[in-house]
Amino acid sequence: MVKVIASSVRKGNVLDVDGKLYVVLTAANFHPGKGTPVTQVDMRRIVDGVKVSERWRTTEQVERAFVEDVNFQYLYEDGEGFHFMNPANYDQVVVDVETMGDQKAYLQEGMTCILSIHEGIPLALELPRHVTLEITETEPVVKGQTASSSYKPAMLSNGVRTMVPPHINAGTRVVIATEDNSYVERAKD
Repeated sequence: MVKVIASSVRKGNVLDVDGKLYVVLTAANFHPGKGTPVTQVDMRRIVDGVKVSERWRTTEQVERAFVEDVNFQYLYEDGEGFHFMNPANYDQVVVDVETMGDQKAYLQEGMTCILSIHEGIPLALELPRHVTLEITETEPVVKGQTASSSYKPAMLSNGVRTMVPPHINAGTRVVIATEDNSYVERAKD
């Protein structure tokens, strides 16, 4: 086990809390005007899938479990779960739907992801930071809106809703940040 300060905990990290392993779902640092800065962490217990919320002072030490982060290539999904292959040795692992969570919307065939593996069991998945998707539908531009500050709702080809600038139309390929479903830029391809 490695001790790290609470403020350095990120989504996908695996923590050892009271002898049980938890995968971090969200981590946010809060710095109030008065008082001590804290880190709010939402986690899922790996053994039974129970979700837990913890709050630590940002300088407190937490134990990070030893996990191996390995690049895996996404193959396909079936009734068993999501199948990934290690391109180095062609080993295949199956990630269950619960471990995958809402990230499954961004999976594309052949995509390289980082799987966190602890004793042969996939615990967490880290997607690439940005993916390129197509806009399937969006509202028409409203005359008089300025391009700098206004955004309009749009539906992506994977079924996720996001906000895009007014000049983006249906059929346009855009780059989306997987962490928060936000628009980054128009695709360069």
